[in-house]
Amino acid sequence: MRILLTCPPMLRQAERFRPRFAELGYELFTPDVPQVLPEAELIELVPQFDGWIIGDDPATAAVFEAGQAGRLKAAVKWGVGVDNVDFAACKRLGIPIANTPGMFGGEVADMAVGYVIALARETFAVNAGIRAGQWPKPSGISLAGKTVGLAGFGDIGRNTARRLLASDMHIVAYDPFFRPAPGLEAVEPAVWPERIEEADFLVFTCALTPENRHMLGERELARVKPGVRVVNVARGPLIDEAALAAALADGRVASAALDVFEVEPLPATSPLRDFDQCLFGSHNGSNTIDAVIRTSERAIELLDGFLREAQRSAEA
Repeated sequence: MRILLTCPPMLRQAERFRPRFAELGYELFTPDVPQVLPEAELIELVPQFDGWIIGDDPATAAVFEAGQAGRLKAAVKWGVGVDNVDFAACKRLGIPIANTPGMFGGEVADMAVGYVIALARETFAVNAGIRAGQWPKPSGISLAGKTVGLAGFGDIGRNTARRLLASDMHIVAYDPFFRPAPGLEAVEPAVWPERIEEADFLVFTCALTPENRHMLGERELARVKPGVRVVNVARGPLIDEAALAAALADGRVASAALDVFEVEPLPATSPLRDFDQCLFGSHNGSNTIDAVIRTSERAIELLDGFLREAQRSAEA
């Protein structure tokens, strides 16, 4: 059986996993995927394979319908985010599918806290200044005593909260499924955007849903504390980038660290590029060697289970 792999972090370590696929009896195909493959290309490609490990590709109903008309028997979404995958279509078409939650909450949280520190102490400006032959000494802000508005209190959010509490910060968490967690009793739940005016930092770690698209937009930014700092390690469309650019221009937002964007890679024409106080990532928050190995092994295990069950059903 043939397996299609389109997840960039796993693709970059594909040779590490190729022997495991071969041991299980699978032939692995690894196309060049900078971030995602377009839907039209997937419609042509997916039907040629029995299994598919999905990255952030547009795994739409049309893609799965084409896959089912061909060889596709099962799929796994690498990682926790599933906003790009039509799970309802898979259910309708009888294609087994799962994601791999709980694999890299600590790694993404490390990135989130790194961004918080970078914005607080303006390390990006120091780096740029020294590279330009200067010796800048910006006066940043201390973390202790500051308030974080944390959007999302799942695995990544809880790991982020744990690290921020260790820095003596106050945390207001926004999550419709909020549950108290051991050791995180100091985290105060709220309904977005209640208490947004209190936040010195807004940190986004939540999943993207139709309901929270552009949850940080013009109306919310009109309410923020002047000089708030924004961090997004979740999904780009959670933030209205045009509204964020306007808030950066008038100083309501002091700075922003964005690992994700509404359109990826970040377009050359994005107004966010005009602001030196923006720190950019490449949707890479989960990408450590350790986390990729852990998550990829889980994805292989899940896909192998689905395919073997499909084979048993076909032989019955």
